[in-house]
Amino acid sequence: MGLGFFASIIVGGLAGWIGSRIMDAKTGIFVNILLGIIGALVANVILGLLGIYAANAWLPQLVVGTLGAIILIAVGRAIRR
Repeated sequence: MGLGFFASIIVGGLAGWIGSRIMDAKTGIFVNILLGIIGALVANVILGLLGIYAANAWLPQLVVGTLGAIILIAVGRAIRR
């Protein structure tokens, strides 16, 4: 059983917000939600390739989503340069 649709949006938004604060990116709420959700997908795939699997609870997914959001912001900045 996963987080569910609404919980994923809330956790994704929070993870995106934390990631944007760490990276000092000035993004809005919609971009924060996208960063958190897509970041969680990206980070889960990367961690899965390393043999690390995060539980389907809100706290591990918040950490993974934040890590993924940071990765996405860093890649976005590297591409823009």
